[in-house]
Amino acid sequence: MILERVNGPADLRGLSYGDLDVLAAEIRRQIIDTVTRTGGHLGSNLGAVELTLALHRAFESPKDVILWDTGHQTYAHKLITGRAGRFEGLRQEGGLSGYPSRRESVHDWIENSHASTALSYAHGLASAMALQGGQEASRRVVAVVGDGALTGGMAFEALNNLGHAHRRVVIVLNDNGRSYAPTVSRLSESLTRVRLSRPYQQTRERVGRALQDIPGVRRLAQSGWSAMRTAVRELLGPNVFFDALGIRYTGPIDGHDIEGLERALTGAAEFDGPIVVHVLTEKGKGYPPAEQDVVQRLHDYKVRPARPAEEDTAPDSYTDAFTAALVGAAERDDRVVAITAAMPGPTGLIPFEQRFSHRFFDVGIAEQHAVTAAAGMAMAGLRPVVAIYSTFFNRAFDQASFDVGLHRLPVVFVLDRAGITGDDGPSHHGVLDLVLTLGIPGMTVLAPSSPAEVAVMLEEALRQPGPCAIRWPKTPCPPGWSPRPGSGLRANRLRSGRDVCILAVGKMVAEADEAAAKLEADGISTTVWDVRVVKPLDIDMLSDAASHPLVVTVEDGVRIGGAGSHISDALAGLNPTRHCPPVLLLGTPLEFIPHGRPDAILAHLGLDGDGIAGSVRHALARGPVSSSRPAPPAASS
Repeated sequence: MILERVNGPADLRGLSYGDLDVLAAEIRRQIIDTVTRTGGHLGSNLGAVELTLALHRAFESPKDVILWDTGHQTYAHKLITGRAGRFEGLRQEGGLSGYPSRRESVHDWIENSHASTALSYAHGLASAMALQGGQEASRRVVAVVGDGALTGGMAFEALNNLGHAHRRVVIVLNDNGRSYAPTVSRLSESLTRVRLSRPYQQTRERVGRALQDIPGVRRLAQSGWSAMRTAVRELLGPNVFFDALGIRYTGPIDGHDIEGLERALTGAAEFDGPIVVHVLTEKGKGYPPAEQDVVQRLHDYKVRPARPAEEDTAPDSYTDAFTAALVGAAERDDRVVAITAAMPGPTGLIPFEQRFSHRFFDVGIAEQHAVTAAAGMAMAGLRPVVAIYSTFFNRAFDQASFDVGLHRLPVVFVLDRAGITGDDGPSHHGVLDLVLTLGIPGMTVLAPSSPAEVAVMLEEALRQPGPCAIRWPKTPCPPGWSPRPGSGLRANRLRSGRDVCILAVGKMVAEADEAAAKLEADGISTTVWDVRVVKPLDIDMLSDAASHPLVVTVEDGVRIGGAGSHISDALAGLNPTRHCPPVLLLGTPLEFIPHGRPDAILAHLGLDGDGIAGSVRHALARGPVSSSRPAPPAASS
């Protein structure tokens, strides 16, 4: 195999184009074999194989900086930068990350998995190299962006600055027409349509030949051809978006023709300023199931664990429950609209789109715009539901706070994949949403402990006069665990005891209930509350908790500033004349948590049944501590 002889990008330069085609096929087979076993991003990586090979032939990484936006298209990059021997451990605990990782390789500059950011990195790096001068100024900066990334406002901000500063950056526009969903962008649509149209191509070729044939005026002809080409673009194309920003445009180019790609990239590297190389690729290339995956189920391939025969029916997910609840709410109330940021499938909105297409809005990879647009809809009397991943809510906090919260608007935020998500790593764990939503005045915050709670909470959220957030995890409830749903804005008591009161949030309720069973076996009488409503807190729950010698809060989010801190503060202010019991806060640490199986990560953090029970025993034996793991002897309070 040729791949076995490639230990770094330099090894590509001695290969013929025939060898490179063979290598591309080997890389595809390796990606398919690994991803169908470990899970991972399949379609985007299969589409970027030839582009990756051409990039590493045209540029000298890591001297030249290659930035990937987003990082889920870097599997081929990993394979040819010395990591082929470890590739079978992709996304496994202790193995390779599913995204670029600075800890893995000097060829990985940014640990990027949130779209629309690479162009800003490129502007900063190119500016620094220009200021440093000398050898630094000779280095090239390349940003590989998908057409979906150009739906994000941050990308446009960076383009504006790149053109204004005339920074020497090669922007590779990897155009496959899809992010998680068909790209919401008139820009890439119009560029592709015009550049591939027969009239444009024929006119360009005809005029070019005619000018070249004029005797004695070749240099003038070239200048005239440049002006004529601009005129043709004006007549036959869009409003020359990139040119208006001061950025040169070339393309489109076949993204699976290595020789043509290398020629175009090498030429672009010589341009003294920002230049876009528009590359057309096919997502999922070489693997028919991924090529034909219209709704992008194979964008992020999931490995389904084998289950015993008696568990053949998979438990309903929170997302499935939300899908049914939202469609039902929209049938009852024609003011209900749904908004997503390029992720209708993963957030469960496709059935809503099919049923209520005129009330469905996919704004592209633009969470900030999604939230403020929702604010405008709410101002006009609609009931918008914004469905995004918890980790992507981080990007729209300002809008949620000042555009929605400040105006007290009834926008419902549905935050999927909250808490520890697992194999996508630190950028995808949804551990900040409780800190953020609890910090917005007037925001109601709900956390269902089971899918059965989702419909109840969505109905309640749509009744609220102001903003509301509902957050739930990626993983299902433990098999057979299904507590009765609560109601309204009230907490739900699952167990009553006298020695310790555990107040658990969302997914952690099941783990708290398991911990209580273990504690009861040790003779420790335990109360367990399903908090349900993190804000405003149920006064009856707080009063009951205050009657115990010890209160324990459990959440799958950042402990500092999260639900536990919020609850502890409320308990302290419950009755100023009464002693407040010690409160043990359990949650995730204030650090970036690597990828791994969600249950294994939670166990490591002491947020499973055994860990919670261990922390309670330790606190009762030694006094209260505040911890994100089972409390060590020297933990501080």
